[in-house]
Amino acid sequence: MRNRYWIISAIILVFLSGCSGKKVSELFYTPDGIPLHKIGPINTYPIILVHGFGGFGRDEMLGYKYWGGFTDIQEELKKRGYQVFSAAVGPFSSNWDRACELYAFIKGGYVDYGLAHSEKYNHRRFSRYYKGIYPKWGEIDPLTGKINKIHLVAHSQGGQTSRALMALLEQGVPEEKQKTPAYDLSPLFEGGKKWVNSLTTISTPHDGMTVNYMMNKAVPFGQRLVRFGSMLSKKIDGIVYDFKMDQWEIERGKNESFWDYARRLRSSSLWRRTKDTSDFDLSPEGAKELNQWASAQKNAYYFSFATEETFKSPFSNNQLPELTMDIIWFPAAFFMGSYTRDEPGKIPIDETWFQNDGVVNTNSMDGPSLGSKDRIIDFDGIPKKGQWNYMGILGSCDHADIIGAMRYFGEKCPDGYQNLLEWYIYWAEFLSRLPDN
Repeated sequence: MRNRYWIISAIILVFLSGCSGKKVSELFYTPDGIPLHKIGPINTYPIILVHGFGGFGRDEMLGYKYWGGFTDIQEELKKRGYQVFSAAVGPFSSNWDRACELYAFIKGGYVDYGLAHSEKYNHRRFSRYYKGIYPKWGEIDPLTGKINKIHLVAHSQGGQTSRALMALLEQGVPEEKQKTPAYDLSPLFEGGKKWVNSLTTISTPHDGMTVNYMMNKAVPFGQRLVRFGSMLSKKIDGIVYDFKMDQWEIERGKNESFWDYARRLRSSSLWRRTKDTSDFDLSPEGAKELNQWASAQKNAYYFSFATEETFKSPFSNNQLPELTMDIIWFPAAFFMGSYTRDEPGKIPIDETWFQNDGVVNTNSMDGPSLGSKDRIIDFDGIPKKGQWNYMGILGSCDHADIIGAMRYFGEKCPDGYQNLLEWYIYWAEFLSRLPDN
């Protein structure tokens, strides 16, 4: 056990120092003088990449990848021996609904949102069927006698969604058990399932993001999401962008054009009558509600990375966007960099919220605080379960940079790495060295 922790610490030192060139296994040895590459990984659990708000699957966007853009991070990691899958869930759905979709997408089967939940929010209980990207998940490996677990690596809202999934798996849902006959209850709501070895969140708004206040004043959520999807799909009338909102009975018809579907979606009364959407969950108020039940599970590792691309104004405490930030984030960056609120009955927003990555406030990324009892610690070299190991800020990265989207030619993100792929390779190797007991 002592040797294991030494190995982990060695890898961490390389990872945090941003070394490039030689592989980690060529730089360090155990106290017994054995090269790391001869020891091999401690676990071989698959890595599941979970997208954030507005994200899309691998078969959408004409081949452009959420994870990597024109560089396919999933396939690049697979070339290096890692088992990696990219999940696809509702881009604008609530974290509960997305967690149910993520479970079905990984394990296989029909999406079951729960009888109690679906009745509460007045939408369908079941939606799409997925064959499963890792059907063996949760089963006992006959060779090792251990549970087939996974590593979740999530960007933006994907971190909230992954936390919700882990809480549902381990804690179960009493309301669903009371409402649903045992034979009809989804395994997701039973509880007791320690199926996730680690969660890594990148740029996740654990405490919400203040840009929601600006956006909701300017454009109602329903119109905003349709504009977003329409912008991505441009003038191509095919399955280029999938809203995945079947539970609300507003899925696209077989012969319905994208534009007719978008207009119908935009005019739906859904956006005026429910909190069961990403719009609420991404606000500080919605994040607080999630934090109260989606707590860190004691048997899993939690890692968080923050991003930022703003700087302090020389004339005030406001934060301004750096010139390398993509210009489309400028309005939001200016707003978040100066927005404060101190109103009775509302979550106070002060200058600690100013630093941001153009979409999410940086102080929201280290872990859940609002309404949460989770412990957040600065990473000290030894991974700890059941609490948030905060890995620090990945500097000079806006919200899209860290997944390889909309990057300027020659831009290096994060600081200290030759390119983004190098960072993901280091992190994949780190995850493979985590103890699985």
